[in-house]
Amino acid sequence: MDDKQQQPTGPEDRRTVERLVTAWLAETEQHDRAAAGEARAGWESGDLSERAAQDLATWVTARITDTGFTEDEGPYVEGPVRITPADKETVRDWLRARGHSV
Repeated sequence: MDDKQQQPTGPEDRRTVERLVTAWLAETEQHDRAAAGEARAGWESGDLSERAAQDLATWVTARITDTGFTEDEGPYVEGPVRITPADKETVRDWLRARGHSV
């Protein structure tokens, strides 16, 4: 692992992850209750499966709402929660710090 993967995440990062995991689980439940149940159990026990970690990483990337582009390019994509590119990196760093390869 590189240094970035070994760095612990702080309370602010944890709040970001919790906020986005809540939205991810709610959306997943609408489409696949079994997968959402499995992911929720893993989240609550502190042991997300590799499949759930990959799904979360993909979801947060696909759901970025605050793109940082100029107004002409569309700075904001409507969604249930605000997700910035920094939020995406926070989630991915958090997953890597827990041994997931995202």
